Amino acid sequence: MLNQHEIIETLNMIDNQHLDIRTITMGISLRNCGHPDAKIAATKMYDKITKYAENLVKTGEEIEKEMGIPIINKRISVTPMAIAAESSETEDYTIFAKAMDNAAKECGVNFIGGFSALVQKGFTIGDRRLINSIPSALAQTDFVCSSVNVGSTKAGINMDAVKLMGNIIKDTAEKTKENDGLGCAKLVVFCNAVEDNPFMAGAFHGVGEPECAINVGVSGPGVVYNALKGVKGAPFDVVAETVKKTAFKITRMGQLIAREASSRLNAEFGIVDLSLAPTPAVGDSVARILEEMGLETCGTHGTTAALALLNDAVKKGGVMASSSVGGLSGAFIPVSEDEGMIEAVHKGVLALDKLEAMTCVCSVGLDMIAVPGDTTAETISAIIADEAAIGMINQKTTAVRIIPALNKKVGDEIEMGGLLGTAPVMPVHKESSYDFIMRGGRIPAPLNSLKN
Repeated sequence: MLNQHEIIETLNMIDNQHLDIRTITMGISLRNCGHPDAKIAATKMYDKITKYAENLVKTGEEIEKEMGIPIINKRISVTPMAIAAESSETEDYTIFAKAMDNAAKECGVNFIGGFSALVQKGFTIGDRRLINSIPSALAQTDFVCSSVNVGSTKAGINMDAVKLMGNIIKDTAEKTKENDGLGCAKLVVFCNAVEDNPFMAGAFHGVGEPECAINVGVSGPGVVYNALKGVKGAPFDVVAETVKKTAFKITRMGQLIAREASSRLNAEFGIVDLSLAPTPAVGDSVARILEEMGLETCGTHGTTAALALLNDAVKKGGVMASSSVGGLSGAFIPVSEDEGMIEAVHKGVLALDKLEAMTCVCSVGLDMIAVPGDTTAETISAIIADEAAIGMINQKTTAVRIIPALNKKVGDEIEMGGLLGTAPVMPVHKESSYDFIMRGGRIPAPLNSLKN
């Protein structure tokens, strides 16, 4: 039972510290929707998604109203489309992206994820078809999100896929240039992708998941930031304990919402992802948390250590509040979605190389980063390869969500809108990675892949 103090404390977190449920994501299996005729398969997918998720938004709004806890997004994830659609005799998978998009619109959700392929060890026919369809699919839909997993600790890195994705990202930017390359903001390249991630753009419903599941993403950078204000100058073990206790409170709220939503929607309760996901709002920034630990500006020396402490303490607090913590769970560092990160970039303190170092200890990777429009496909592929290597060696999820800003140069900005925010265009190294990327093949898995 919550006592009066805890109730007042939670209300203050919601009213003044940006505490919210970032998303309720319903995962839906499409494994039984295959058909040789692409039109029939697409119809089956649409029908199944709209049947399972018809009450998702309504239920989320009812819970939000009854409990007084903001639920910002209601989302859907589906079986990786390269798997679900592989039996269909068509080269262009845009038809399936359109079915997903139409289902999302019918259900009233904010995003639908799962236009995805898992190619860490090689390509199937369906994988190639889906990847080649990504630019057109994202240009012709509004709510569809796409992801491709190019590496894992067990399999190594598929460098042919890495090379291909550099070109796909460039093509996607070109096809969505009227919206500042918005398609690239809905496309993420993973290493060690997880099957129960509720956050976009990387959410998909893994093949090991049940028929239908509810995964909840909780976010509270503002709450952690305010908690640390009370321990100024304290030793780091006190800082860690403060973050841990705060993460416990945040996760407990997510657990309550997740169980209630799964019960009302007659879906299995999946996981609570307790990632600290920032927004462009002032006071809801991961960068400001790091600065509250004593850094003048996020990106200066000490930033990686501060982020490591934060990420670990968040996980420790979360696992004490729920036995079903999953997804990514930790701290996100998406540049365009974090006003503190944006300011640090404008100051010249936070650069791409420092962000890469930070990804060694954060939840995911290089996220929502804009680069000059003339950045080559091979440079983008090399950035992906670096991130995949970090994930592969460290047995963690890493990812790249990068936006070539066409006709923009370093110092310019692109506007994504909403939670996606504003991305300052950041410099990349001018030296070529062409010969490196053109080798192709596969970077072998590290020795720790033999653990069993």
